[in-house]
Amino acid sequence: MGIVKLHDKFFKPFISSEEIDGTVERLAKEVYADLEGEVPLFVAILNGAFMLAADFLKKYPGDCEISFVKLASYSGTASTGQVEQLVGLNENPEGRTVVVLEDIVDTGNTLVEIHRIFSGMNVKSLKIATLFYKPEAYKQQLNIDYIGMELPHKFIVGYGLDYDGLGRNLPEIYQLKEKDMINLVLFGKPGAGKGTQAAYLKEKYSLVHISTGEVFRYNIKNETELGKLAKTYIDGGELVPDEVTINMLQAEVEKNEDAHGFIFDGFPRTTAQAEALDELLHGRGMEVNATIALEADDEVLIERLLERGKVSGRSDDQDKEKIRNRFEEYNEKTAPLMNYYKDQGKFYSVDGIGSIEEITTRLSRVIESLEVVSSK
Repeated sequence: MGIVKLHDKFFKPFISSEEIDGTVERLAKEVYADLEGEVPLFVAILNGAFMLAADFLKKYPGDCEISFVKLASYSGTASTGQVEQLVGLNENPEGRTVVVLEDIVDTGNTLVEIHRIFSGMNVKSLKIATLFYKPEAYKQQLNIDYIGMELPHKFIVGYGLDYDGLGRNLPEIYQLKEKDMINLVLFGKPGAGKGTQAAYLKEKYSLVHISTGEVFRYNIKNETELGKLAKTYIDGGELVPDEVTINMLQAEVEKNEDAHGFIFDGFPRTTAQAEALDELLHGRGMEVNATIALEADDEVLIERLLERGKVSGRSDDQDKEKIRNRFEEYNEKTAPLMNYYKDQGKFYSVDGIGSIEEITTRLSRVIESLEVVSSK
C-alpha cells in the first residue's frame, strides 16, 4: 500500500485488505448468531456497499436473500446533507427481518432515509449493519445494530467508497492526506552548521532529517541493492547517477510515511536534482516548502573548519586552500540552484553567524512564516 492520487487529491494507506476481510467475517458471524433459523433479507446501499455486500454474503453461513437500494448523499469530500433515493426496493420485505448493509455511517442522513423507506412496510425487524462508523460525525438517534470499525472523522476512499467517482475499486481503505507537512532543503557552505541546525529543527518540528551522505553510507554498509549499485560507480571513479540517489531518498521517505515533514541535507546540488526531488515529492502529495541557506563570511567559516579539523582529523578541514576550493565548488554548483528556488518564491537566506540558539531562532522564524506548525 502506497500513496494514491485520485483527481487532485492524495490519499495515504489507512486500513489493509486483511483487516477489512477479518472485520467483514466478524460482522457476518454476529448477524448470523442473532438471526439463526431465519432467512433474512439483506439490503445493500449502493454505490458504496457493493464490495461489502459481495464479501459479506460469501461469509454468511445461512440462507439469505439480497436486494439493493441506491442512494446518494456525497459530492466531493463533504456531505451535502441531502439524501435522494435513486432506485427502489424490488423484494417485498413484509413480515421479514431486514438487515441493511452500509459501507459507512457518518452523519446518519442515509439511515433516516432507509427508515422512511421501510416505515409502513410491516417488516418484522429492521437492523443496520455498517462496516465503518464515524461516531464524531453521527447526528441521529437511530440505533446501529452491528458496527465493524469505528473511525475518526476523516475522508476515506477504497473498498467501494469513492472520491468523485474514483477509488471504489481499491481493495484497501485510504485516508485523505492532509497538507500539513513541512519539507525543507538546507543549504550552506562547509562549516555553516547545517548538520547542527538540522538536529535542532528535526526535534522542534518532528521532522525527519535526510542527509545524503548518511543515506549513502547506510546503503553501502548494509549492502542494499541501491548501495551495491552506487558502490560500482564509486569504485569505478564515476559519479553516482541522480536516479540512484533519488531512489535512495525515495526509500527513506517511504520508511517515514507518518512524518510531519523532511529536512533534505546535501541534496539537491544541481537544478536537475532539484527537479527530480520535486517530482518525487509531488508524486506523494508533497512539495518543498522552503530552501534555507545558512550564510556566513568565508573567513569565519575557514576558522570554524580549521578548529573542527583539529578534532575530526579530516585533511580537507586542515588546509585553507582545500577549504577555499570547496567554497568555490559550492558557489559554482549552488548559484543556479538558488535561482531555481528563488523563481518558485521558496528561497530564504539566514544569517549563520551567532550562537546555535540564535541561529535556530532565525531558522524557526522562516519556518513558522510558511504556515502554522506545532513545535514540541
